[in-house]
Amino acid sequence: MISFVNVDLELNKKPIFRNLNLTVQSGELVYIVGKSGSGKTTLLKSLYMEIQPKKGEIQIAGYNSRTIRKRQIPHLRRKLGIVFQDFRLLEDRNVYDNLAFVLKVTGTKEKLIKEKIAHALQSVGLEHAAKQMPMNLSGGEQQRVAIARAIVREPLVILADEPTGNLDPDTSIEILEYLKRINQKGITTLIGTHDYELVRHSPSRTLQISDMTLAESCLIESETGYRPARATDIKTAAEAM
Repeated sequence: MISFVNVDLELNKKPIFRNLNLTVQSGELVYIVGKSGSGKTTLLKSLYMEIQPKKGEIQIAGYNSRTIRKRQIPHLRRKLGIVFQDFRLLEDRNVYDNLAFVLKVTGTKEKLIKEKIAHALQSVGLEHAAKQMPMNLSGGEQQRVAIARAIVREPLVILADEPTGNLDPDTSIEILEYLKRINQKGITTLIGTHDYELVRHSPSRTLQISDMTLAESCLIESETGYRPARATDIKTAAEAM
């Protein structure tokens, strides 16, 4: 479903990833973990072709970064659902119209629009909030609207960029649970986060950004909370045996 082959990514001429290789199978839930500024957003942007690789190739949803044409990029993005940290809802439109907007731009018929919106809002427990304005919703509710917007077109892949970054711990776990339920329907889901406690709450395949690449990782408990395991941790454990 998703692959990076020998990919170099840059942002403002600064190298972010070098010789990145990664495969994500259809239906997987994968965490991309790293501190702020480590490259999580750059990686996710490369998947919806906002950033093009300097070297190598990216494949996603049947498209290849080497061969995709500019006019095809909107077609790729229709197969993806994107969830942002800051929600990015249209403040002058109610919840229903926020979801309807993304369907109307792709020519969805009005009858189908109503059905799809009802299903998407039900999936995030907000069927009662269709006529509410975003400003009248809590942060957690706004992010649930953003998730509903991401799934309303029935995407193949969900890309969530720090989806809990503006939320309290309890609400963060709630948002993660909604993303997990969506993933359990077979939708490939990538979640970029710096919140190791969140990953610990609901373990899945975890990739740590380190030295301009990604490495398979697990979390260990430290004095300050949870963090990715390091090579020295493995060495220490081996010496203790």
